[in-house]
Amino acid sequence: MRSLFSRTLTALVFAAVLGSPLQAEDAADSGAYLAARIAEAENDFRAAASWYGRAMLADPGNPALLDGALLAEIGAGNLLSAIEVATKRKEIGSRLGLDPSQLAELALLADEANREDYAAIQAAATAGRDLGDLANQLVLAWAKVGDGKMSEAIEAFDALTQKKGYEAFGYYHKALALASVGDFEGADEILSGKAAGPITVMRRGVFAHAQILSQLERNADALALLDRSFGPGPDPIVDAVRRRLQAGEPLPFDTVRTAKDGIAEVFYTISTALNGEADPVYTLVHLRVAGYLRPDHADALLLTADVLENLGQHDLATQTYTSFKPDDPAFVAAEIGRAGALRAQGKVDAAIEALQTLARSHGDLVQVQFALADALRSAERFDEAKVAYSAAIDLTSAAGREDWVLYFYRGICHEQSKDWAPAEADFRKALELNPNQPQVLNYLGYGLVDRGEKLDEALGMIEKAVAGDPEQGYIIDSLAWAYFKLGRYKEALEPMERASLLEPVDPIVTDHLGDVYWMNDRKLEARFQWRRALSFGPTDKDKTRILRKLEVGLDAVMAEEGSAGASVKAAENGN
Repeated sequence: MRSLFSRTLTALVFAAVLGSPLQAEDAADSGAYLAARIAEAENDFRAAASWYGRAMLADPGNPALLDGALLAEIGAGNLLSAIEVATKRKEIGSRLGLDPSQLAELALLADEANREDYAAIQAAATAGRDLGDLANQLVLAWAKVGDGKMSEAIEAFDALTQKKGYEAFGYYHKALALASVGDFEGADEILSGKAAGPITVMRRGVFAHAQILSQLERNADALALLDRSFGPGPDPIVDAVRRRLQAGEPLPFDTVRTAKDGIAEVFYTISTALNGEADPVYTLVHLRVAGYLRPDHADALLLTADVLENLGQHDLATQTYTSFKPDDPAFVAAEIGRAGALRAQGKVDAAIEALQTLARSHGDLVQVQFALADALRSAERFDEAKVAYSAAIDLTSAAGREDWVLYFYRGICHEQSKDWAPAEADFRKALELNPNQPQVLNYLGYGLVDRGEKLDEALGMIEKAVAGDPEQGYIIDSLAWAYFKLGRYKEALEPMERASLLEPVDPIVTDHLGDVYWMNDRKLEARFQWRRALSFGPTDKDKTRILRKLEVGLDAVMAEEGSAGASVKAAENGN
């Protein structure tokens, strides 16, 4: 089966955009240059663009500065500025006999495509413009579509279908090109698999095929395609399309309306292949071009914001998310993404407020309630989070395996609110849905151990969790702690030391290691580990207990806690 998720990325990735280290040390404003390089290393595209601009005031003809400014301007989404820099870089490069800058050529291509100057695109391709092998061929084919040379364009797409690793790209873009000129029968032949066998497409490709089927007056087939591809679950974008199809409305084919849209689609489809495999900056460069040529390309915008978040550019991501209007079917996904970007910037209250507003308008969506619940839980607003998790659970018609996480997180909220009975019930429901989930097995097992309840069952759960995820230090810590609670101190030693190696700066694991050493009569090492735990930022409660252990020893603390526990029980019994 041909797939647009082919991982033949060595043929897709651009050549290194900066090449050898920049030689701009002779620029008059070396401070601005160094600041630009630092910002560039941190992927702070806005700051880098500003500093490169300042450095170029002192040395406007420096090719290295121009290259750096190009990457920064494109990364920041300033394509108009990038095009100006690219024009200058090409002129200076030609004068100095330098190799062409691929980034400059990319920006110039974006300008030509935006102006729909398809003759210029073809002329540049003939002159040897290099955008990367796949992009070269797809862009040229779409330029021929734009120039009215449809037969030549089809030949170019067909040539790609014969090239290993590029087959699916060739077929998919050929189908889009045919549909863009009204040949919906030919497009359906390709996307249905009748022409050359099954072709797996992205989510966007499914919508394109649904539009094609609708244009062929086959709304029922389009609905069946959506059902097969996305299932019955609520999804604002899918549901909006479903409603139109069910009403008998013919969907316009707007996935690719023109050759300009087709070129935007080239850079979007390549970016999806790059995403997660190549340097995210390469992915971002492709996405910025797609977004410039097609400002309403929701999929490109959402992926752009996601890549920016991965690069730590949460402010730029937030700016991208806010480009969606409330009536856009992608608005819900964008608002959830925006809230995540706000949380990453430490603006937790603003994130929660955004999600609460979204819940008032779209509270019937599981993903909205789930996102709100997660934000509230992270802010330790557990009682409010429980309400949102419960709302999400109520919206699931029949709990499936993937819904374990809703019960697990609601259980955590119950446990953090000191309400163990419903917490245990939720954990057990999560295990009913997903019996081998290590996180749930560990959390429930550890909770039972810590409470001194059902210790044999708890130990079995934790052992199963370790088997399922043997490299997680906090799970191995739970196993050691279960042995400790059972009084099996020697058995606790090996897993506790292993947990400490995996979680070397965790205050709880380090504190536990000290306790295990103490009970194995290694008191000097115990005190050393407790002091280390204090340096790792334990909670106030744990800090007080560690300090008391350092003062009087673990035996005395356990005796004090036992007496306090007995006093509490006596008071509860009215004695």
